[in-house]
Amino acid sequence: MKKTQHYVGLDVHKDTIMIAVADGGREGEVRLYGQVSSDLHAVERALRKVGADGGELHVAYEAGPTGYVLYRRLRQLGIDCVVVAPSRTPVDKGNRRKTDRRDAQMLARLHRAGELTAVHVPEAVDEAIRDLTRARADAVRDLTRARQRLKSFLLRHGYRYSGKANWSEAHRRYLRELELPAPSLKAVLEEYLLAVTQCEERVSRLEQLLGLQAPLWRLYPAVEALMTIRGFQLVAAAVLVAELGDVRRFAHPRELMAFLGLVPKEESTGESRRLGSITKAGNAHARWILIETVQHAWLPPKVSAQLSKRQEGQPAARRELSWKIQVRLHKRAWHLSRRGVMKPKVTVALAREMAGFAWAMLQTADWPAMTRAA
Repeated sequence: MKKTQHYVGLDVHKDTIMIAVADGGREGEVRLYGQVSSDLHAVERALRKVGADGGELHVAYEAGPTGYVLYRRLRQLGIDCVVVAPSRTPVDKGNRRKTDRRDAQMLARLHRAGELTAVHVPEAVDEAIRDLTRARADAVRDLTRARQRLKSFLLRHGYRYSGKANWSEAHRRYLRELELPAPSLKAVLEEYLLAVTQCEERVSRLEQLLGLQAPLWRLYPAVEALMTIRGFQLVAAAVLVAELGDVRRFAHPRELMAFLGLVPKEESTGESRRLGSITKAGNAHARWILIETVQHAWLPPKVSAQLSKRQEGQPAARRELSWKIQVRLHKRAWHLSRRGVMKPKVTVALAREMAGFAWAMLQTADWPAMTRAA
């Protein structure tokens, strides 16, 4: 006898979860179960009641600030669960009312119709490394802000550093020896300097921790493969692998480019076809790191001592692909520049190509412990 199918929509918040159930069949009832605490045990009790008739449960909720704890718990219990992308959830534009009840019912109805797009849920160990790389990115942003505050403070009072490089040893000595006309100003300078130092130490601690943890990570073979490419040192390679996970879920590099939001918007109708700026959809962290890694493309292709060391023991095919990437990106950068394309657009074009090359390089990685996307 075929089991009853129950499609459950969860509107998840920090403290509460609204539950709606769509029974199997297109004309099946979409009923509101009610609101429960976001405590995992409360959700389990509610779902057991929904499936008390022995029916199969298919749960869906939108990705958000609560992460994947609920997803992993339900999967442990043997309950089918997907986390869906809010940006790709169909919306009724004529419906101006948005409530938790309506959202839960909409998710249940769309899940039953098969119209929801699931996101890739990383394994817990992979998410831990991703959190580490994101913490480092936060620390770098805090450091940038701290330095900007210090420079803005000095500029307001007429102090400009005339040396060549900011934050060099000479620049730091200039800041330490700077004489300000009032004790309060000197105290403010000391506080800003202390804030910069603390941020620098935080970045250093996180990078050291990443250096210790990355080689123990199950996806480190993929990191090593990326590190054979110029521009991909440990941090950049770890960020991209942690953000993307198993790239084998992208059948073609164009799918990865679209996932990263590096493809242009398109408005086509009839014989008219208009392309706009990039979509910026998908993973902003991975897109940002790709843009950082192509900054070298303006320089002539070269295998530096650092890159040569990273390539030691790597297969010849990877080294050949690495060189091909350098030559291609350098040629592309100057070709677009000579055509009058502005540098920001050139950088985006290079990042898009780098995404394709990274996809190709990661296909060569030995990932024995990899699992397919959930």
